[in-house]
Amino acid sequence: MDLEQLDEPPASSHSGAAAQLLQVQESDNDVRSPLNPKVIADNLGRYYTLSMIIGTVAVAYASVPMYKMICQQTGWGGQPIKSSGHGGSGSGRLQPVSGAPRIRITFNSSVSDVMPWKFTPQQREVRVLPGETALAFYTATNKSDEDIIGVATYSVSPGQVAQYFNKIQCFCFEEQRLAAGETVDMPVFFFIDPEFADDPTMKNIVTVTLSYTFFKAKYDRNGNLSPMPVSMG
Repeated sequence: MDLEQLDEPPASSHSGAAAQLLQVQESDNDVRSPLNPKVIADNLGRYYTLSMIIGTVAVAYASVPMYKMICQQTGWGGQPIKSSGHGGSGSGRLQPVSGAPRIRITFNSSVSDVMPWKFTPQQREVRVLPGETALAFYTATNKSDEDIIGVATYSVSPGQVAQYFNKIQCFCFEEQRLAAGETVDMPVFFFIDPEFADDPTMKNIVTVTLSYTFFKAKYDRNGNLSPMPVSMG
């Protein structure tokens, strides 16, 4: 059986195909070039997404101390402001407003349901002028037969008063270690900012309540102290 020989395409056909292939390759290289606007935009999008992920993780790890710092500086969340007078004079703000009515400060206390401590305020209330310092005490007793570490949180109500409630000294957010059967007194040194008297939104507020809650705490494997999350009893 005879096979017919295929005619070879002319040389011009080879050169045309090669040119087309070269154009396709060059076009593909242009598309994937780092200087191509689309590639730049895609890379920027990837970098932005990656930075958002890293930022979110970082915020998650820093959220607890950041929240505490923000609350102490702004009074947000019903937390008293950490006074600038702590570690300094602060004398400019510690001027009692003699013409203002006295504010009734009441004290509240509680412990978590796994905390075997008795925790109570030594006084039911005090009455202060805006700008006048006051000293109050709480008493904590470890009723268990083992040493226990406690950490206290605090808040002020009504919440809008927190921006004017300045604590100079307090035992909150710090480790309080009590031996078995030990009893300690814990001071709270504070004042109401004089600007409280000039705020019309504070006009009808005559009673402010300072509340503390103690949680049982322990150290983790990394040596970090953290409260044990439990429901309140």
